[in-house]
Amino acid sequence: MAFVCGGLRCVQHEIAVAAAHRDSVVCARNCVVGIGTTDRPARGGRSRLIVAQAENAAEEAPHVRQIEVLVPVADGSEEIETCTIFDVMVRAGADVLTASVGESRTCELSRGMSMTADVMIDDVKDRTFDLIALPGGMPGAENLRENATLKRMLLDQNSRGARIGAICAAPAVVLAEHKLLEGRVATCFPAQHFLDCLPEAVNDDDVPVVVSENVTTSRGPGTAIN
Repeated sequence: MAFVCGGLRCVQHEIAVAAAHRDSVVCARNCVVGIGTTDRPARGGRSRLIVAQAENAAEEAPHVRQIEVLVPVADGSEEIETCTIFDVMVRAGADVLTASVGESRTCELSRGMSMTADVMIDDVKDRTFDLIALPGGMPGAENLRENATLKRMLLDQNSRGARIGAICAAPAVVLAEHKLLEGRVATCFPAQHFLDCLPEAVNDDDVPVVVSENVTTSRGPGTAIN
Protein backbone atom coordinates (compact mmCIF):
# COMPACT_ATOMS: atom_id res chain seq x y z
CA MET A 1 0.00 0.00 0.00
CA ALA A 2 1.04 3.61 -0.48
CA PHE A 3 -0.51 6.96 0.23
CA VAL A 4 -1.42 8.92 -2.86
CA CYS A 5 -2.39 12.58 -3.01
CA GLY A 6 -5.23 13.82 -5.19
CA GLY A 7 -4.79 10.93 -7.59
CA LEU A 8 -1.06 11.61 -7.84
CA ARG A 9 1.62 10.21 -5.59
CA CYS A 10 2.49 12.68 -2.87
CA VAL A 11 6.09 13.63 -3.64
CA GLN A 12 6.94 14.68 -0.11
CA HIS A 13 5.47 11.68 1.68
CA GLU A 14 5.59 8.64 -0.55
CA ILE A 15 4.95 5.75 1.78
CA ALA A 16 5.93 2.18 1.09
CA VAL A 17 3.51 0.56 3.54
CA ALA A 18 0.46 2.28 5.04
CA ALA A 19 -1.11 1.25 8.27
CA ALA A 20 -4.19 -0.72 7.25
CA HIS A 21 -6.50 1.05 9.67
CA ARG A 22 -5.80 4.53 8.26
CA ASP A 23 -8.32 5.94 5.76
CA SER A 24 -6.53 9.21 5.04
CA VAL A 25 -3.85 11.56 6.26
CA VAL A 26 -2.57 14.99 5.35
CA CYS A 27 0.97 15.52 4.13
CA ALA A 28 3.19 18.36 5.32
CA ARG A 29 1.94 20.42 2.38
CA ASN A 30 -1.57 20.14 3.86
CA CYS A 31 -2.85 18.14 0.90
CA VAL A 32 -5.36 15.41 1.66
CA VAL A 33 -3.77 12.03 1.14
CA GLY A 34 -5.76 8.87 0.43
CA ILE A 35 -4.77 5.24 0.23
CA GLY A 36 -3.72 3.72 -3.11
CA THR A 37 -1.90 0.56 -4.11
CA THR A 38 1.69 -0.10 -4.99
CA ASP A 39 3.80 -3.17 -5.63
CA ARG A 40 6.67 -1.75 -3.62
CA PRO A 41 7.70 -4.00 -0.69
CA ALA A 42 7.45 -2.84 2.89
CA ARG A 43 10.27 -0.90 4.49
CA GLY A 44 8.96 -1.00 8.02
CA GLY A 45 11.01 1.62 9.88
CA ARG A 46 10.80 4.28 7.17
CA SER A 47 7.09 3.61 6.68
CA ARG A 48 6.30 4.02 10.35
CA LEU A 49 8.35 7.22 10.48
CA ILE A 50 6.57 8.79 7.53
CA VAL A 51 3.14 7.72 8.79
CA ALA A 52 3.96 9.44 12.09
CA GLN A 53 5.08 12.57 10.22
CA ALA A 54 1.86 12.59 8.23
CA GLU A 55 -0.23 12.14 11.38
CA ASN A 56 1.54 15.10 12.99
CA ALA A 57 0.90 17.19 9.88
CA ALA A 58 -2.77 16.22 9.96
CA GLU A 59 -3.07 17.43 13.54
CA GLU A 60 -1.39 20.74 12.68
CA ALA A 61 -3.24 21.35 9.40
CA PRO A 62 -5.47 24.44 9.43
CA HIS A 63 -9.23 23.98 9.17
CA VAL A 64 -10.48 24.74 5.66
CA ARG A 65 -13.90 26.40 5.71
CA GLN A 66 -16.44 24.95 3.30
CA ILE A 67 -17.66 27.41 0.68
CA GLU A 68 -21.34 28.28 1.10
CA VAL A 69 -23.47 28.79 -2.02
CA LEU A 70 -27.07 29.98 -2.32
CA VAL A 71 -29.12 29.04 -5.39
CA PRO A 72 -32.43 30.97 -5.39
CA VAL A 73 -35.20 29.28 -7.37
CA ALA A 74 -38.67 30.27 -8.50
CA ASP A 75 -41.61 29.04 -10.49
CA GLY A 76 -40.33 29.12 -14.05
CA SER A 77 -36.61 28.70 -13.31
CA GLU A 78 -34.80 26.72 -16.00
CA GLU A 79 -34.28 23.04 -15.07
CA ILE A 80 -30.85 22.37 -16.60
CA GLU A 81 -29.35 25.54 -15.22
CA THR A 82 -30.80 25.06 -11.74
CA CYS A 83 -29.68 21.45 -11.45
CA THR A 84 -26.27 22.01 -13.06
CA ILE A 85 -25.36 24.93 -10.80
CA PHE A 86 -26.30 22.81 -7.78
CA ASP A 87 -24.53 19.68 -9.01
CA VAL A 88 -21.28 21.32 -10.09
CA MET A 89 -20.98 23.27 -6.85
CA VAL A 90 -21.60 20.17 -4.73
CA ARG A 91 -19.02 18.21 -6.71
CA ALA A 92 -16.57 21.05 -6.07
CA GLY A 93 -17.07 20.58 -2.35
CA ALA A 94 -19.37 23.51 -1.63
CA ASP A 95 -22.26 23.54 0.81
CA VAL A 96 -25.15 24.42 -1.52
CA LEU A 97 -28.55 25.61 -0.37
CA THR A 98 -31.57 26.12 -2.63
CA ALA A 99 -34.06 28.79 -1.56
CA SER A 100 -37.52 29.38 -2.99
CA VAL A 101 -38.67 32.94 -3.61
CA GLY A 102 -42.24 31.79 -4.16
CA GLU A 103 -45.13 31.11 -1.81
CA SER A 104 -43.91 27.63 -0.90
CA ARG A 105 -40.72 25.59 -1.06
CA THR A 106 -42.07 23.65 -4.05
CA CYS A 107 -41.42 25.29 -7.42
CA GLU A 108 -42.66 24.29 -10.86
CA LEU A 109 -39.75 24.89 -13.20
CA SER A 110 -39.94 26.16 -16.77
CA ARG A 111 -40.51 22.78 -18.46
CA GLY A 112 -42.88 21.42 -15.83
CA MET A 113 -40.41 19.70 -13.49
CA SER A 114 -41.26 20.12 -9.82
CA MET A 115 -38.55 20.67 -7.22
CA THR A 116 -38.63 21.34 -3.52
CA ALA A 117 -36.12 23.89 -2.29
CA ASP A 118 -34.25 23.44 0.97
CA VAL A 119 -35.61 26.64 2.51
CA MET A 120 -37.64 29.75 1.82
CA ILE A 121 -35.59 32.82 0.92
CA ASP A 122 -36.70 34.64 4.07
CA ASP A 123 -35.24 31.80 6.17
CA VAL A 124 -31.73 32.81 5.06
CA LYS A 125 -32.19 36.57 4.66
CA ASP A 126 -29.65 37.35 7.40
CA ARG A 127 -27.03 34.83 6.30
CA THR A 128 -24.01 35.61 4.15
CA PHE A 129 -22.84 33.37 1.33
CA ASP A 130 -19.63 33.09 -0.65
CA LEU A 131 -21.66 32.87 -3.86
CA ILE A 132 -25.24 33.60 -4.85
CA ALA A 133 -25.90 31.92 -8.21
CA LEU A 134 -29.06 32.65 -10.19
CA PRO A 135 -30.51 30.25 -12.75
CA GLY A 136 -32.33 31.70 -15.73
CA GLY A 137 -35.53 30.65 -17.40
CA MET A 138 -38.72 32.61 -17.90
CA PRO A 139 -40.72 33.62 -16.01
CA GLY A 140 -38.32 32.35 -13.37
CA ALA A 141 -35.87 35.22 -13.79
CA GLU A 142 -38.71 37.73 -13.49
CA ASN A 143 -39.87 36.06 -10.28
CA LEU A 144 -36.34 36.26 -8.88
CA ARG A 145 -36.17 39.93 -9.83
CA GLU A 146 -39.41 40.77 -8.06
CA ASN A 147 -38.41 39.27 -4.72
CA ALA A 148 -37.41 42.06 -2.33
CA THR A 149 -35.44 39.79 0.02
CA LEU A 150 -33.32 38.43 -2.80
CA LYS A 151 -32.74 41.92 -4.16
CA ARG A 152 -31.42 43.09 -0.79
CA MET A 153 -29.21 40.00 -0.49
CA LEU A 154 -27.75 40.60 -3.96
CA LEU A 155 -27.04 44.25 -3.21
CA ASP A 156 -25.39 43.28 0.08
CA GLN A 157 -23.41 40.56 -1.67
CA ASN A 158 -22.12 43.06 -4.19
CA SER A 159 -21.26 45.68 -1.57
CA ARG A 160 -19.08 43.08 0.19
CA GLY A 161 -17.35 42.17 -3.06
CA ALA A 162 -18.64 38.61 -2.68
CA ARG A 163 -19.33 36.54 -5.75
CA ILE A 164 -22.54 36.65 -7.78
CA GLY A 165 -23.35 34.33 -10.66
CA ALA A 166 -26.19 34.48 -13.19
CA ILE A 167 -27.00 32.59 -16.36
CA CYS A 168 -29.36 32.82 -19.33
CA ALA A 169 -32.05 35.48 -18.74
CA ALA A 170 -30.92 36.24 -15.18
CA PRO A 171 -28.06 38.63 -16.04
CA ALA A 172 -30.40 40.84 -18.08
CA VAL A 173 -33.62 40.44 -16.12
CA VAL A 174 -32.22 40.39 -12.56
CA LEU A 175 -28.69 41.78 -12.38
CA ALA A 176 -29.10 44.58 -14.93
CA GLU A 177 -32.42 45.60 -13.42
CA HIS A 178 -30.80 45.90 -9.98
CA LYS A 179 -27.86 47.92 -11.41
CA LEU A 180 -25.39 45.18 -10.55
CA LEU A 181 -23.74 45.21 -13.97
CA GLU A 182 -22.79 48.90 -14.05
CA GLY A 183 -19.17 49.20 -15.15
CA ARG A 184 -18.97 45.48 -15.88
CA VAL A 185 -19.07 43.36 -19.01
CA ALA A 186 -21.50 40.45 -19.05
CA THR A 187 -23.15 37.87 -21.24
CA CYS A 188 -26.61 36.31 -21.19
CA PHE A 189 -28.99 34.29 -23.35
CA PRO A 190 -28.22 35.47 -26.92
CA ALA A 191 -31.58 37.06 -27.68
CA GLN A 192 -31.36 40.69 -28.65
CA HIS A 193 -33.95 41.92 -26.16
CA PHE A 194 -31.84 40.44 -23.35
CA LEU A 195 -28.51 41.63 -24.74
CA ASP A 196 -29.89 45.16 -25.03
CA CYS A 197 -30.39 45.21 -21.25
CA LEU A 198 -26.69 44.71 -20.52
CA PRO A 199 -24.54 47.85 -20.15
CA GLU A 200 -21.66 46.15 -21.96
CA ALA A 201 -22.71 42.89 -23.59
CA VAL A 202 -20.52 40.06 -24.84
CA ASN A 203 -22.30 38.04 -27.54
CA ASP A 204 -19.80 35.51 -28.81
CA ASP A 205 -20.35 31.77 -29.28
CA ASP A 206 -16.72 31.25 -28.31
CA VAL A 207 -17.16 33.06 -24.98
CA PRO A 208 -19.64 31.01 -22.95
CA VAL A 209 -18.71 32.59 -19.61
CA VAL A 210 -17.73 36.16 -18.70
CA VAL A 211 -16.09 37.05 -15.39
CA SER A 212 -16.07 40.75 -14.56
CA GLU A 213 -14.86 41.63 -11.06
CA ASN A 214 -17.02 39.64 -8.64
CA VAL A 215 -19.78 38.84 -11.17
CA THR A 216 -19.82 35.76 -13.39
CA THR A 217 -22.38 35.42 -16.18
CA SER A 218 -23.11 32.73 -18.74
CA ARG A 219 -25.36 32.21 -21.75
CA GLY A 220 -27.81 29.37 -21.14
CA PRO A 221 -28.49 25.66 -20.61
CA GLY A 222 -25.79 24.64 -23.06
CA THR A 223 -23.11 26.57 -21.17
CA ALA A 224 -24.28 25.81 -17.62
CA ILE A 225 -21.46 23.35 -16.91
CA ASN A 226 -18.82 25.82 -18.07
